[in-house]
Amino acid sequence: MIPDMLVFIFLVISGIILLMYNFSCIILLLMVGLIILSLAGNALIRGFLTCGKCKQRESGCPAEELFREK
Repeated sequence: MIPDMLVFIFLVISGIILLMYNFSCIILLLMVGLIILSLAGNALIRGFLTCGKCKQRESGCPAEELFREK
């Protein structure tokens, strides 16, 4: 999960720096799209497709403990 977030954070920070120097609506829209796809995409994949059907749940998977519904 950390490498996914590092790539996401690097891209968002780069976009913010680009917007500070030269504002562009296209860059802003691409950043908003990146944020929506990243957050919603990770929630969809980890919530329904991978972690929901994972067999490592019994062995103590740290991702399962993080995303477990309380």
